[in-house]
Amino acid sequence: MVERILRAIYAPHNVYCIHYDQKSSPAFIKAVQNLARCAPNVFIASKLESVEYAHISRLNADLNCLSDLLRSEVKWRYVINLCGQDFPLKSNDELVAELKQLNGSNMLESSRPSKLKMQRFGFRHELRNVPYEYRRIPVKTAALKDAPPHAIEMFIGSAYFVLSRNFVDHISGSQVAKDFLAWSADTYSPDEHFWATLVRVPGVPGHIPRSEADVTDLKSKTRLVKWNYLEGNLYPACTGAHMRSVCIYGAAELRWLLNYGHWFANKFDPKVDPVLIKCLEEKLLEKRKYVQT
Repeated sequence: MVERILRAIYAPHNVYCIHYDQKSSPAFIKAVQNLARCAPNVFIASKLESVEYAHISRLNADLNCLSDLLRSEVKWRYVINLCGQDFPLKSNDELVAELKQLNGSNMLESSRPSKLKMQRFGFRHELRNVPYEYRRIPVKTAALKDAPPHAIEMFIGSAYFVLSRNFVDHISGSQVAKDFLAWSADTYSPDEHFWATLVRVPGVPGHIPRSEADVTDLKSKTRLVKWNYLEGNLYPACTGAHMRSVCIYGAAELRWLLNYGHWFANKFDPKVDPVLIKCLEEKLLEKRKYVQT
């Protein structure tokens, strides 16, 4: 899937940072390292994390790549993060055209948290082994957290973003962002509030005013995700399979995916439905050939 994603989004004028989990198998690591040698504008992050689910290590992985990208000789204007189960729904030319329309603003989810979501950062969390999860995850403790630093107003979103270079450059040198990152270290899934909150801070490049309405996952075009508890209400039922309440798409959802207007979608798995991924690859190839002619 990593190879297929890169092939689908690749363009020689872009630059691509790949971060793999340090816990990955030797065979996978070797394959990704070899993949990065195929093109001069593809590289492995200089600092790698051992990523734990819903832990600060997931956010740090993105931050490591962003730091490397800021030092790149490529003068990129926007950065988009992807994971191994994403796939593009638009061609590179379509993405460039829509990025130009953003005109320096950022595109990501940013909503006011519910009382349930507020528990993610209202209490301290500790990384523990959870038997029924078969992995380590941050577990809520009884210890209350202090208020966010610099009187930051909290917003919730997702780990996915489309950020301008000006915003990323500003955040990399911001003491507010550094203090907020340190404060977020013992919260649950900080990648789902870090960007959503910082983009609302007054004065940051391309910020979203706090007075504006919530930016939901359906308003933001960053990633189209189908949650099982909203199927039949906001969108049609999943035709593939589910993983932790998220739909792994089936081929019958091809038309819906392409017509919704989002840039990328999640989740795809060739073990669930290889036909859908193949169809999307062919659609993107058709668009590329149409532009060239």
